[in-house]
Amino acid sequence: MAKELASQFVEQLQAAGVQRIYGIVGDSLNPIVDAVRRTGGAARGGIDWVHVRHEETAAFAAAAEAQLTGRLAVCAGSCGPGNLHLINGLYDANRSGAPVLALASHIPSRQIGSGYFQETHPDRIFTECSVYSELVSTTDQAPRVVQAAIRHALGRRGVAVVTLPGDIADLEATAPTPDCRPIEPGELTPSPSSVQRLADAINAASKVAIFAGAGVEGAHDEVIALAARAKAPIGHSLRGKDFIQYDNPYDIGMTGLLGYGAAAEGIEDADLLILLGTDFPYDQFLPDARTAQVDRAPERIGRRTHVEFPVHGEVLPTLRVLLPLVEEKSDDRFLERMLKKHDKLMNKSVGAYTRKADKLVPIHPEYAASVLDEVAADDAVFTADTGMCNVWTARYIRPLGSRRLIGSYLHGSMANALPHAIGAQLAFPDRQVVSVSGDGGLSMLLGELITVATQGLPVKVVVFNNSTLAMVKLEMLVDGLPDFGVDVPDTHYAAIAEAIGFHAQRVSDPKDLESAYRAAFQHAGPALVEVITDPNALSIPRRSPGSRSSALPPRCPRWCSIVVPVKRSAWCAATCATCPAADDTLGLPPHGLLA
Repeated sequence: MAKELASQFVEQLQAAGVQRIYGIVGDSLNPIVDAVRRTGGAARGGIDWVHVRHEETAAFAAAAEAQLTGRLAVCAGSCGPGNLHLINGLYDANRSGAPVLALASHIPSRQIGSGYFQETHPDRIFTECSVYSELVSTTDQAPRVVQAAIRHALGRRGVAVVTLPGDIADLEATAPTPDCRPIEPGELTPSPSSVQRLADAINAASKVAIFAGAGVEGAHDEVIALAARAKAPIGHSLRGKDFIQYDNPYDIGMTGLLGYGAAAEGIEDADLLILLGTDFPYDQFLPDARTAQVDRAPERIGRRTHVEFPVHGEVLPTLRVLLPLVEEKSDDRFLERMLKKHDKLMNKSVGAYTRKADKLVPIHPEYAASVLDEVAADDAVFTADTGMCNVWTARYIRPLGSRRLIGSYLHGSMANALPHAIGAQLAFPDRQVVSVSGDGGLSMLLGELITVATQGLPVKVVVFNNSTLAMVKLEMLVDGLPDFGVDVPDTHYAAIAEAIGFHAQRVSDPKDLESAYRAAFQHAGPALVEVITDPNALSIPRRSPGSRSSALPPRCPRWCSIVVPVKRSAWCAATCATCPAADDTLGLPPHGLLA
């Protein structure tokens, strides 16, 4: 029996394990959407169509599903404006290594190149944010292109884009469907000589430090074993937090713009720095120390800092062969010094803003995040908006080895948390999913609250509402500029959510935080907790390592022991003088100034 090409396309996705497509229907997409309808939905072994309110959300949701499951996820956009809206989320997915297939439907094939209504060229537009992008021109070609897209997305861990004109999707399939059997991924083991050179360097060094990224996923115990032998403190990137911070006696926190703890000093003072599975972008926070780098992607090695000991391989198989070659060190003075410094910094800065904060109004966002960490489930999935929500979740949400925390960490897009939460909740319907949203990010894609409600998703949205774009405000202050254009009128997000059908509560008294969180988490459907937080709560990194920095920035005029990259200004002095967190017995700066 003859079948439409659209049905063949959907069958290929089903064979690849796809359970849903995120998108918005439209004329050029109609053949595909109808083919999805005929599958009967995931409950009957078919594919669900997840109707979002903006295609950007479709791409973000697919990115979250793919990141958290490792499986292929799919989004779709109709011709012209429809698929153009996908691009921001696809950049995020591709940079995050998420296997996503994006269907960009196209204008009628005979009109391509004529300046037709809604004409764009998706096969060109998406090239930079994909590992594969191809236009389907014939029914004979189509199934091979789809197969290639699936292979590229899964094999190269990125976005594959199939551009399909609607009229071709409506034609009868003319080529057989390729047998796309799953491929068991292999391990990339490094050359023995490169491993031996790294082992010799570790054995010869007196002070070794490890900086771990997302590439250490699955190698937690081996990294800890290496640190134990080398007496090495372990710093980590934000993307590496999930996979190395928990059950880690050698943890010294994060470095970078959102950094905390002793990680910056730890890697700066080492005479051998080992970068494990990280493409940490901020080279100004990397010291001029002898550096080794282990990565499965050779193009990443040495592009941030000079690398003397390059090792091309995945972290887990590399450490398996490296560990027997590393001699256990007896001198642990460097490690102990860094651990003591980390403990002091965590107690004095990160911990200080949550102590005795249950009476401070406006609510400290640090306190709100710490209470959230205590109340949330041990296997919760957190999604965090870019900006200050990244800071608070990085510092106060514990990964536990069973939780996940994702965000737009490489692309840095606003408004990602709620769309990511939609994909996470659909992928894991029985897990608690918490969108940690800023008021700026939530308002940008506010319509997706309707998606959550209509899909009946039990997503929990925690809105940190300070009525300002705090990270942008910080950028202006660091540059010595008055903040301008960052503040917005107070908006009652809980009332909006309640009108849509959410359980919702607005919290302005910190004493009500825990009960509000618990009520939201116990609610069977979607829930939103709006937390009114202090707009002056900003987080500034102490400084980049000395060997990479120029003259140190001026010191805070009141808390003179704290180095902060803020020019002396009336704002700084006034904030110090009025900050409710200021405590002369602790020597505290305003919120987060000690990073």
